[in-house]
Amino acid sequence: MLDQVAQEHIVFRTDEITKQYGVGEAVVHALRGVTMEIPKGELIVLLGPSGSGKSTFLNIIGGLDQPTSGDVHFKGAALADMTDKELTYFRRENVGFVFQSYNLVPSLTALENVELITDIARDPMPAKEALAAVNLKERLNHFPSQLSGGEQQRVAIARAIAKRPEVLLCDEPTGALDSKTGILVLEALQNVNRTYGTTTIIITHNVSIADVADRVIYFADGKVEDVVVNEHPKPVNEIGW
Repeated sequence: MLDQVAQEHIVFRTDEITKQYGVGEAVVHALRGVTMEIPKGELIVLLGPSGSGKSTFLNIIGGLDQPTSGDVHFKGAALADMTDKELTYFRRENVGFVFQSYNLVPSLTALENVELITDIARDPMPAKEALAAVNLKERLNHFPSQLSGGEQQRVAIARAIAKRPEVLLCDEPTGALDSKTGILVLEALQNVNRTYGTTTIIITHNVSIADVADRVIYFADGKVEDVVVNEHPKPVNEIGW
């Protein structure tokens, strides 16, 4: 019974997943047998140098890519057993993606960009609520060209959370931002995690960001080198940059 209860608090479980690109002497081992569990509701930071496997790992658990070998389970369901239709449904209903590039539609306002998701999601939060969650309720009717980089990234976060995803996967969301705007984006992500209980995974090269995480996973050479649990995560405004 205890094992069953514990498993209910695990969103993702990976078992010895590998990822290879190319063949023969040109083969690249992006992941080399990664086994881990991602607990529900945590804010998790993935740290490691470029090429260490962080983005590959994120794309695989998010259903954007498939491992060469090994298994990925989402709340007990094996992604490998899903049909293409089921995998599309998994991504649409359960996963929000935030990338370094904002991918906003230039001809639509902030509100309309978020409504692209709320119009098709099964049980969305109101677009205005999603924008308020990232502190942009005063910028609803502004176009991307009228917003700063940090504001555009927060619109992208609002769009991702508007469908109420189980998990939010963020690949270098502050990578193109200066420290001031990066902090605002991190505050938005931390607020989403704490307010809605959205399991949030952030890839970053910035070691300071690790201080805000519940759990820090260190990648190197396609492997998990270490996992550190923070007993007392810091508010974003207390970290260095």
